[in-house]
Amino acid sequence: MLNRASVSERIIKSESAAEGNKILVRGGTPLYGKIDISPSKNAILPIIAATLLAEGEICIPQVPDLSDVRLMCEVVSHLGGKVNRREQGVVFNNDEIDQYEPPYELVRKMRASILVMGPLLSRRGRVTISMPGGCAIGTRPIDLHLKGLAAMGASINLTAGKIEARAPGLTGAAIYLDFPSVGATENIMMAAALARGMTVIENAALEPEIQALAEFINA
Repeated sequence: MLNRASVSERIIKSESAAEGNKILVRGGTPLYGKIDISPSKNAILPIIAATLLAEGEICIPQVPDLSDVRLMCEVVSHLGGKVNRREQGVVFNNDEIDQYEPPYELVRKMRASILVMGPLLSRRGRVTISMPGGCAIGTRPIDLHLKGLAAMGASINLTAGKIEARAPGLTGAAIYLDFPSVGATENIMMAAALARGMTVIENAALEPEIQALAEFINA
């Protein structure tokens, strides 16, 4: 039995048949029109974490109003940052960061909260954070994050479900990731931004959000 879901009756058809799924494209028709591309949540979350590296005001335009984005902004606020949504974007001022531990009630809801480790450790020399939550994609350990930070000189202790990391000053290192983890790559990049010397990440993730974070750090 053949099921069809037509995207455009004359151009594209998606078919599900006994032999497998197919997409049929009939060419010869000029393409035209306008598509509004929504901002990427996966790109904006690490960029929000990276604002912890800097002093002064930072304005990020076109920030999507999503639950995870609001949670990450709350994390920054609880650490002592000022977050304001304005017409031109979301404005961060992290001159007065005075906390080192994001609240558990926020961390447990969102896995991306682990991304504040790198910038806090690099800028303030310490961070305490609960094991992250908010992930429904099976078991995703954060050992690669910790391995990378330890290679740069951080001392790390795991106690009672919390990660405690300290570093009087991080030093650049050559770090090989056993798996090209996006989150680990991002955390190491942010930690390396204020570290002494050069950091080289081998087998790093290459997703678009990695490039976006690199452009933000270099801006």
